[in-house]
Amino acid sequence: MKATETKLQGCFILEPTIFEDSRGYFFESYSENKLESILGYKPTFVQDNQSSSSYGVVRGLHMQEGKFAQAKLVRVIEGTVIDVAIDVRPGSSTFGQHVAVELSAENKKQLFIPRGFLHGFSVISETAVFFYKCDNVYDKSSENGVSPTDENLDIDWNIPTDKMIISDKDQKASSFEDFIKKV
Repeated sequence: MKATETKLQGCFILEPTIFEDSRGYFFESYSENKLESILGYKPTFVQDNQSSSSYGVVRGLHMQEGKFAQAKLVRVIEGTVIDVAIDVRPGSSTFGQHVAVELSAENKKQLFIPRGFLHGFSVISETAVFFYKCDNVYDKSSENGVSPTDENLDIDWNIPTDKMIISDKDQKASSFEDFIKKV
């Protein structure tokens, strides 16, 4: 497994070693020991989530706060997405910065997103199945978010604005400016 730390400390792109032959392919999608050697600590994943979406869907930007904060290991089982992580850790030298990574069934890349990050993705293929592991359980009262179309974030979701499909909740989420006032 190849691990590349993004410009955001603790946020890694993981690329598996893929073994292919006439029968198809095989790869190790998760190894507790390998992830621990990359991160320097062992996350304990307690929940797996999966979603299916069509072209134009933008999900996010979401996070859990306080004792329910979550680290995530995300990947795509079918299709292609642009996955976005934004550092909102107080005192971080990259606070407010984001990375955008293309994850697909074809490239089999994964993104490890530490606690203290907003997260979202956009579907740029006809459909996509998105899968992720969380190191903490979901708690509705600890949920927070920012509108994915906030102009101050300057995120290229690779979807024309008029083709975006965004939930009412995400459309009504706070601006990044209002969000950081509470951090």
